[in-house]
Amino acid sequence: MADTVRRFFYGPSPEEQKRKCNQLLRSNTRRLDRDMQNLKTLESKTRNLILQASKRAQRNPSQAKQASAETRIFAKELLRVRKQEARLATSKATLQSVGMQVNEAFAMRKIEGSIKSSVGIMKDVNSLVRLPELTGTMQELSQELVKAGIIEEMVEDSLPNNELLEGEDEEAEAEVDQVLGEILKDKVQAPAVPVDQPTEPAAEEDEMDSEEMMAQMRGRLEALKS
Repeated sequence: MADTVRRFFYGPSPEEQKRKCNQLLRSNTRRLDRDMQNLKTLESKTRNLILQASKRAQRNPSQAKQASAETRIFAKELLRVRKQEARLATSKATLQSVGMQVNEAFAMRKIEGSIKSSVGIMKDVNSLVRLPELTGTMQELSQELVKAGIIEEMVEDSLPNNELLEGEDEEAEAEVDQVLGEILKDKVQAPAVPVDQPTEPAAEEDEMDSEEMMAQMRGRLEALKS
């Protein structure tokens, strides 16, 4: 009862604020870990699609041109997945840094009896709250940090996905070649067939399957970004 009355008049204690902040930090870390694991799975599936398309080209020369085009499409998707992975890995490192700085701030408050706002924490929190993956919980964390006096003001809203991923839709052909070289290594794809060569029914079925798989992969990647 006494704690309830105290919280009503004076707000949460420093220890309660610290626990709340750490709870939100752990929640964000778990979210990033889950998204990064999903991207790892998506990366593995995309690598397999590249290998399958390459093998199909070698087994059936009539499908060589189509399969070669597919490997490049899959390679571009793989580049997008890897860039997303790198962005989330950087975000996780920033989040861990925020956690250490927040705990240091609360420790100094316990020693000195007061707390100083941190421009460094505010900058890091601002970079994280602008990520679509973390917007909700990071805004809640920023509110707790404002209440605790660790940062002075609320951070900005999230950036649209298209701004975060600007420039990732048009990967350089050199990057695509590098990815294909890494995955296929010494595996030689069959030469492309002439444009006017008829496509076999089996090739059409394979193309439909590949398009369906690509649609699923894009859906999973977009789901992670939203």
